[in-house]
Amino acid sequence: MEEIQACQFETGIYRPPSEGGSFSLLLRISRNCPWNRCTFCMMYKEEKFSMRSVDELKKEIDTIAALCDRLTATSRQLGFEGQINRQVAMALIDREPDLVILSGYPMVVNWLISGAKTAFLQDANSLIMKSERLAEVLRHLKITFPTLERVTSYARSKTIAKMTPENLKMVREAGLQRLHVGLETGDDELLEEIKKGVTSEEQIIAGKKAMAAGFQLSEYWMPGLGGREKSRQHAENTARVLNEIDPHYIRSRPFFPAPGTPIQKDFEQGKLHLLSVGEQLSELKIMMEALTFTAKVCFDHDGNHWTDETGRRLFSLDYEGYQFPDKKETILALLDKGLAGYN
Repeated sequence: MEEIQACQFETGIYRPPSEGGSFSLLLRISRNCPWNRCTFCMMYKEEKFSMRSVDELKKEIDTIAALCDRLTATSRQLGFEGQINRQVAMALIDREPDLVILSGYPMVVNWLISGAKTAFLQDANSLIMKSERLAEVLRHLKITFPTLERVTSYARSKTIAKMTPENLKMVREAGLQRLHVGLETGDDELLEEIKKGVTSEEQIIAGKKAMAAGFQLSEYWMPGLGGREKSRQHAENTARVLNEIDPHYIRSRPFFPAPGTPIQKDFEQGKLHLLSVGEQLSELKIMMEALTFTAKVCFDHDGNHWTDETGRRLFSLDYEGYQFPDKKETILALLDKGLAGYN
């Protein structure tokens, strides 16, 4: 049991699907969400937020590195010349049975099998850590694992908007390359209703700051979030904000009233009326027509379930999505195809 205690490191639950599928190294910079008030969100609701220390995180990076070394040594002993595979992973478990209860062991194995190229910093808002401390952790991560090609994290617009350009640049140069930001909507009335804790102007400031600092920026929006009551203003104002930011990616995460959330109660009480499938597609069309940016529009989640008359999925689930403006007409044509089944 001493071996497993020496090998312990934390991993959270959540990470974006686009971050290497199941093949990213997960490093838990902080626990849970420092805001945790959004009415639509069911993540982290029963958990308290806490920061983690630089020393603790550097020790965990070293712990993961030591585990990687043991896997590599086992591989060589088995004649695989350092290559990691399932046989190597099981052989190390045979030698160290307590690895069976180490929750992060499969993650490390999958990461090594995939080439150890990506890492994701958990949980909801890594940039809330003081920039100097986060940069120290990032530098240690990159030095320890030189195969890393991309390090990414979730971040809040409010946090980015408050940061200085110098601190953003420091974190970027230390090794954090991509930020995933939950925009949800660009409509100020709706932002206030869902208790997002940020205004559309702050979202624009944050997005522009992130882009200027050299981050690759993914912004997430929620089709249908305003219900029938605010569908058009949600679509038009979201497009307005995204046009101002002109990020690298926008990613669609269609709204549904998650069980136990405050917004579900609004739905149950008749304060919010969900869009029909046809209305969802109409809202999407309004937004897509208004977009004038050069981002990639991505439908990389099963929640983007819209189909054409034959039952075939309208949009690709590819993480790289559709490059605007080149593919704008393609998306509009696909939306017309989908709408044809509801007219």
